[in-house]
Amino acid sequence: MPLLLDTNIIIPILRQATAALPPAVRRMLETERDFRCSVASLWEIAIKARLGKLPLHIGLDALPAMLAAGGVDIISILPEHVLAELSLLPSTKDPFDRLLLAQCQVEGMKLLTVDSELSVHPLACRLTA
Repeated sequence: MPLLLDTNIIIPILRQATAALPPAVRRMLETERDFRCSVASLWEIAIKARLGKLPLHIGLDALPAMLAAGGVDIISILPEHVLAELSLLPSTKDPFDRLLLAQCQVEGMKLLTVDSELSVHPLACRLTA
């Protein structure tokens, strides 16, 4: 099953700092092969970088190629994603989080995240310690 990478996973990948991720997440990144990144995550990263809240050592325009080089496919935001009614709402009201979960529901993916509020959602990838 494809794994949609949460923004909190994409950022360490882009920074080449995956050692800071929990061991279970690092194992998934090493063993799984079908990873996706939502345009929503790129949008969130661009917003944070432009506001000065997320320093990056590469230009925003280089992000898609860097992800592609790492074998991560980028998925667009489709009308079906933004109009989907989640079968179970997460405790977070963050619109990016809700969109990522909707993409997982519509596209048959699981969300790989380190967000404690999202990791308990049925659409999140269950990690073992």
